[in-house]
Amino acid sequence: MTKPSAPITQDVLTLPRKLPEGRPNIVGLTREALRAALIAAGTPERQAKMRVNQIWQWVYQWGVRDFAAMTNLAKSYRAELAERFVIEIPEVVSKQVSADGTRKYLVRIAGGHEVEVVHIPETDRGTLCISSQVGCTLTCSFCHTGTQKLVRNLTAGEIIGQVMLARDDLGDWPRQGEGTGERPRLISNIVLMGMGEPLYNFENVRDAMKIAMDGEGIALSRRRITLSTSGVVPEIARAAEEIGCLLAVSFHATTDAVRDRLVPINRRWNIETLLGALRDYPRLSNSERITFEYVMLKDVNDSDEDARRLVRLIAGIPAKINLIPFNEWPGSPYQRSDWARIERFADIIYKAGYASPIRTPRGEDIMAACGQLKSATERARKSRAEIEAEAGL
Repeated sequence: MTKPSAPITQDVLTLPRKLPEGRPNIVGLTREALRAALIAAGTPERQAKMRVNQIWQWVYQWGVRDFAAMTNLAKSYRAELAERFVIEIPEVVSKQVSADGTRKYLVRIAGGHEVEVVHIPETDRGTLCISSQVGCTLTCSFCHTGTQKLVRNLTAGEIIGQVMLARDDLGDWPRQGEGTGERPRLISNIVLMGMGEPLYNFENVRDAMKIAMDGEGIALSRRRITLSTSGVVPEIARAAEEIGCLLAVSFHATTDAVRDRLVPINRRWNIETLLGALRDYPRLSNSERITFEYVMLKDVNDSDEDARRLVRLIAGIPAKINLIPFNEWPGSPYQRSDWARIERFADIIYKAGYASPIRTPRGEDIMAACGQLKSATERARKSRAEIEAEAGL
């Protein structure tokens, strides 16, 4: 039974959503919304579907931002579009490149707020970690982003715009006339594991991922997209039905007492309630398995008994467990588990029949590793004592 609790922080659904007014931005509109906008701007209804397809390919398949360059549209129509609409993505304020090739972008959005985006190159893939909110509402005590208060949800355009700006920087757009599968993609995977809780910004995340998965858009398979949640139980089934991508869960503890402290949303939807929702997810979305993310914190959640309890808890759920060595940040109240302890934990899980990869920390030298993201202008000026007090230590 779920424990009653007070709201964790400010309810994100009540946050003001008014953004600067002006010409509508094409980026972030679903096909249906773009069709309606074109008709409202004077495009004949019988032509609207064709115009959506044309504009969609220019913007999302080729990365074009200038209506004048859309040469299969009449010159007069291009001029009309330029008068009525804009094609805008977030602005890159700065870029840092780690010794291991990881790139971290500080990105400015409407209102002057900033989020961080990370590209992780690997031999067989390139993973882009994107944000869904400015700040975060969940205050997970081991996470640097969690020490930053929530400012607002990102729009669908600001979410998919992170993918577009990274493709700009990496030169990852296919050349016109070149098929999307004709060369290796530098961004082959997207993970919603950056700043914010994606399921607290459901509609915008859903619409952005529809664009990412569209065969004439960014054209990524739903199995190339992973949404990470801390456990917003009411939205999990909805995510399966309306998005259908892979799911990762920030689990991090095997008892409610410890998870209440590490992941405060557990006070609203506890481990039993969360696992009940997860048991239905693979069936609902046809995903192969759920990824359980488990950050390894020294003397907090890394014992042999924790490993055995984790195996018992997830029994019956198609799953793999990603073990994440804790990435320390200034003032963090925790320490990384010793490597031998992490390997012992992984071995217990592996022998129980579950994949248990230990995630290699990436981008630590530029604070781009898991749990370290926090926009530069919003860095908390908190003492270690303050952070430990909030974490209940």
